[in-house]
Amino acid sequence: MTRPALQFSQALGHDAADKRLDILRRIGQVGSISEAARGAGVSYKAAWQAIETLSNLAGQALVEKAVGGSGGGGARLTPAGQRLLQAAELFAQARASVLSRLDHDSPGGIRPADLLGLGLRTSMRNQLPCRVSALESDAARVRVTLDLADGRRLHSRITSESAELLGLVPGLPVIALCKATAVTVADVLAPRPGVNLLHGTVGRISAAQHGSEVSLQFLPGLHLVGFTPAGVALQPGQPAMAAVDESAVVIAVGQ
Repeated sequence: MTRPALQFSQALGHDAADKRLDILRRIGQVGSISEAARGAGVSYKAAWQAIETLSNLAGQALVEKAVGGSGGGGARLTPAGQRLLQAAELFAQARASVLSRLDHDSPGGIRPADLLGLGLRTSMRNQLPCRVSALESDAARVRVTLDLADGRRLHSRITSESAELLGLVPGLPVIALCKATAVTVADVLAPRPGVNLLHGTVGRISAAQHGSEVSLQFLPGLHLVGFTPAGVALQPGQPAMAAVDESAVVIAVGQ
């Protein structure tokens, strides 16, 4: 059976400084997943999650068992894993060169955070730039508080392993994503535990099979797309509310 080609564009799709790549790099250095996890400051479970995700994206196994290794539980990189790290280094060098050129040519400079969402390709309609404000652990999950550009707050619930691998800390610029179908828009919505409620003004409205598709505007250039329940009629310019479950809010990062 022919081995599938190594998918560099998938595994390196967002950023060459990904913590998952840091874990992979450390495995190559110390020959142990547990030691690599400790060095990267994440749990053993999170390290395995990183390996599995990268392997899925790359389309090939990146780590294999090995005899020995510091701290027991020997592991080593496959040739595909080694090639992926080489590609990551080349990506990092090219990226640094481009940013340096932009900074030199642009009077105000362009920060990496300004380019955060440009590499994302996703079916999720809602992509909101924001910053991490706080993190609150709750058993195996973390509730992340996100500050939008206009001061509004959005919350996301993710696993502790995901928070570790993303390297979430207060002040970190991120992108909050959610499907339009996960957002309910109406003139009045009752607050519920674990659900974000955001107030805005109705902008664009498009008829849909069940309810209407509504673009709720917060500020010029900042809006959220969702759907009204059946029987709810809204008009452009009127105040309205949007509700989205905290667990439906996905967080994307880049550096």
